[in-house]
Amino acid sequence: MIISFLSTSLIPAARQCLIALIIVLVGTSFAAANDRLQVVTEAGTFDYRVELALTNRERAVGLMHREWMAPDTGMLFRFDAVKPVAMWMRNTLIPLDMIFIRDDGTVANIHRNAEPLSERIIHSAEPVLFVLELNAGDADRMGLKPGDEILHPVIQGR
Repeated sequence: MIISFLSTSLIPAARQCLIALIIVLVGTSFAAANDRLQVVTEAGTFDYRVELALTNRERAVGLMHREWMAPDTGMLFRFDAVKPVAMWMRNTLIPLDMIFIRDDGTVANIHRNAEPLSERIIHSAEPVLFVLELNAGDADRMGLKPGDEILHPVIQGR
């Protein structure tokens, strides 16, 4: 029905605009599907919506300058290679839990309740490929510990 409407009812310029809009909306829905992440612990599976930080620029900015983050949301950082990772809280206004994740999706270590605006360096305990930042207290709420699993297409799709 949509194809019939597009081919007969609209002038060519309007048809092209509508087709472009449909492509953008469909593309956005596929992109949004990739922002779902699951944390699997002994206490259960916890669902999150995450923003991705995949480029140097995105990783450098991270969650800086944000005054609030919705519950059950976070940011997943992917680095270019498995390596020791160091993070800090400069210009980050909200306390965070930082989960350092191995390339297989298992938790290497957790830094709980990182202090806002601190320039103290927070290190991974071993080389990792990913870091997940969540609102402070989430790791404890889930009973998260090293060895637990993080599921996301960016992690499992490598």
